[in-house]
Amino acid sequence: MKRVIITGPTGTIGIALIQKLISENIEVTAVCHVGSQRISRIPLSPLVKIVECSLSELGTLPSLLNGQYEVFYHFGWDGTFGNSRNNMHGQNLNVKYTLDAVEVASLLGCHTFIGAGSQAEYGRFEGKLSAQTPTNPENGYGIAKLCAGQMSRILCSQKNIKHIWTRILSVYGPFDGDKTMVMSTIGKLLNHERPEFTKGEQQWDYLFSEDVALAMYLLGEKGISGKIYCIGGGTVSPLSKYIETIKDNIDKNAELGLGDVPYGEKQVMYLCADITDLQEDVGFSPQFTFEEGIRKTIDWYKQNM
Repeated sequence: MKRVIITGPTGTIGIALIQKLISENIEVTAVCHVGSQRISRIPLSPLVKIVECSLSELGTLPSLLNGQYEVFYHFGWDGTFGNSRNNMHGQNLNVKYTLDAVEVASLLGCHTFIGAGSQAEYGRFEGKLSAQTPTNPENGYGIAKLCAGQMSRILCSQKNIKHIWTRILSVYGPFDGDKTMVMSTIGKLLNHERPEFTKGEQQWDYLFSEDVALAMYLLGEKGISGKIYCIGGGTVSPLSKYIETIKDNIDKNAELGLGDVPYGEKQVMYLCADITDLQEDVGFSPQFTFEEGIRKTIDWYKQNM
């Protein structure tokens, strides 16, 4: 890889991937929403070019760019939190934007298209998640991600582009949204507030953003066309243990409201990625323990939030 494009580059995964690609001396074109307030997050480097282009206008990208590219990372997606996940018309547009991204990738000479899917494509499942696990999404977001992956695979085949779809589990790290469990807990503990949780009995798989970036980089280099890769750490711990680790790295004496919040009707109680294909196909293995990653995340939060 020498030149890549990334849509949705200002989230925790996008920023970590840009940093990884810079370290590998790879040119990056970061495609951001017009007027995005998060553009300032993107690392400054001679290797990075920022282009403002909304998802609805992706078809204009070829006229804004010069030269050929090799890999197209499509992370851009509207409506990832709260009620927007069940905005059916909005989620349906995301499928169109994904197909638009494939068309643009073809016009720019890309040989590989990598899409960011989600654990939400599976719904609730008690067991390790792999490409072979049955999919049963329970919200519009998961349905749209599943459809986007399937339809973009067919379109890539028609365009003779290598297609790789990822299903990303729970990620944490710098630049993550402040409403996630990890970031909201860090914020409340630093503000000397008492965060509230369920009992935290859920068995969960968390992966640090820099490890996700490593996986994405390796997939761009060695991923196998047509495959679906689950991205996670491959191991689980009780959610309460992660929460205790966050607390111990901020204030060992802080009070936690474990058990204050009842479980939701559709609460997922087990979430873990089977990363066998990632290990065998591209040589991926996580480089950070949760404690190492959370220390870096807390340090970033203190400096930036």
